[in-house]
Amino acid sequence: MRILSATFSLIALFFLSVSCSAEKDTENGSVYHVSKLDQSMVIDGNWEKTQWQGIEALNITNYMGAVPGFHPEVKAKIMYDNDNVYVIFQVKDKYVRCVTNKYNGPVFRDACVEFFFAPDSSAHESYFNLETNCGGTALMEYHRVPKIETKSIPVEDIKTIEMAHSLPEFIDPEMTDPVTWTLEYRIPLTLLEKHASITRPAKGVVWRANLYKIAENNSNPHYITWSVVKNDKPNFHLPQFFGKLLFE
Repeated sequence: MRILSATFSLIALFFLSVSCSAEKDTENGSVYHVSKLDQSMVIDGNWEKTQWQGIEALNITNYMGAVPGFHPEVKAKIMYDNDNVYVIFQVKDKYVRCVTNKYNGPVFRDACVEFFFAPDSSAHESYFNLETNCGGTALMEYHRVPKIETKSIPVEDIKTIEMAHSLPEFIDPEMTDPVTWTLEYRIPLTLLEKHASITRPAKGVVWRANLYKIAENNSNPHYITWSVVKNDKPNFHLPQFFGKLLFE
């Protein structure tokens, strides 16, 4: 009886740990629990720093289109405070190329990570896309009505996003050896409010979002998503497949 009791206890602990995980997959998309940052944090691209320790990572693992020969390993973490949203990516990569150094340029052709998010809890189809190559050059847009009403965020506003990256701004020819790179940024909520109606993060608030890894112009092109996107061809601009960010 003691053996059975211990077995059932282990099973219960297993299911409890699954239910308490910060990242889940459901029939309606992935879910990630966003913790509140309770101390100041320097934006330096350090995946291992104290503030990120204990924050569970989400995994960007779902391929769209052809699956490449090399599979990058991509993780991200998200936090928030009263004034900002914080995101950090860690990418274990190969065939890294980075040639776009103009804001709102085609950064998606390079080794690039992307954060698409709908910050208005009452308008899940209206979203920002923040796409940043490994050299720290960003493209940002707001889509009030997808494919109909879209605007580029001005460069001076994008530059209010504090950003740190571990790789140089320009890489060509591509790096064929394995490399681990990080990208971290702080998005001011006032920037978002300047261009859209948002629901400020707080306990119980839900945003819709997806996170991606892309590289179009290298020896290992790929399109990878966090929340599964059900579409025949690679297309990240499908907010109906966004997962959920649950703020705690």
